[in-house]
Amino acid sequence: MFDLTLRALAWVLRICLPAPAGRHRATTVTAPPTPPPPYRHTERLDGAAHPLVRPYVLTPTERRRQRERRRALYLATIGIDVGPRLELIHGGTR
Repeated sequence: MFDLTLRALAWVLRICLPAPAGRHRATTVTAPPTPPPPYRHTERLDGAAHPLVRPYVLTPTERRRQRERRRALYLATIGIDVGPRLELIHGGTR
């Protein structure tokens, strides 16, 4: 039984992974090492020239619009469709 299993496994491997033939065999060719590219930024950045802005801080209007979008997405997951101003389009009651 063990011999039959080995022969079946060898047959499957021969089908899935055929032996390379001809001159297109895989060879190990190593490329010569390349030097690292030169450092491009040589000038210093002036931190005082740029205002300190936190892009993740939202204005009250942006915060309200984000809240409306998130509410519309939540309501969509439970089957209630709302419009851009949170007006019911169909499916649901207030």
